Order: sequence, then structure tokens, then C-alpha cells
Amino acid sequence: MIFNTTYKNKEATSKINTTLGKSYSFFEAIKLGGVGSKRMIIDGVSPGFLKVINTVSDINYGNIELREKGIIIHINKGLQNYSWAIPYYQLHTYKTDGFSIHAQGNFVHFKNNKMLKENKKFIDRVTNFKIENDKQYQFY
Repeated sequence: MIFNTTYKNKEATSKINTTLGKSYSFFEAIKLGGVGSKRMIIDGVSPGFLKVINTVSDINYGNIELREKGIIIHINKGLQNYSWAIPYYQLHTYKTDGFSIHAQGNFVHFKNNKMLKENKKFIDRVTNFKIENDKQYQFY
């Protein structure tokens, strides 16, 4: 689910909160060591997300926010902001020549550069949260 979050949208906020849980409080965020990544350069997206990316030669930035039941990828397009809500059970990550996140038939690929390396600890934390969440649904 991708939402235009440039302006406050109660419907989008309620859907994100029911799907992923509410955002962490200030003190919970401090205990976790932060719930948001630094911004990263978006290298490529799936055809379904081409409307969310700058069509001119501008650099596209995105960042990741942790939630209790999933993550939100925030994408900036000029003055507009878009948020892609991904529950942990749909999340797949791949480390190739960069870092890509796949879910719901779409993907966002982040460029392998200094910004991605600065977010390595955060990406590891996202992976650990997904593993912990997947333990609830193990089949024997």
C-alpha cells in the first residue's frame, strides 16, 4: 500500500496504523536505538512505482521507518512525500550491488554508496525484527 503523505491524511494514517501498528513513542525509540534510517539514494523501482519517482534527472531519496508489525519506506518526489507500508510477513530484502526491498509485487532498490553503508546497523535491525516476527508463524 502506497500513500501520498504530503499532507495529513487521516484515512492513510489509520490504514497504516492498523496494518503496522502505531509508531514508537519517544522513549521506546531511544531504547531501540532509533526507529528511522538516514536517507538513502533510490537507484531503481518497479514499474508500479514509476509515478512516485522523479522523471527528470534529480536524485531520488528514501528512508525506512520501523513499526511494531512492519516498516514504512518514505519516498520524496520533489515537494511530495509518499509512504509505502510493508508488513513483516510480506517483506523480502536482497543484498546485491545495492540493497533492495521487495513486497506486494513491487520493489525499491537503494544505491550502494556511503549512505547505504552508514545504514548497515539499521538494516541489520530491520532484518532481526523480521526474523523475530516470523517466529510467531513457524510451522513444524
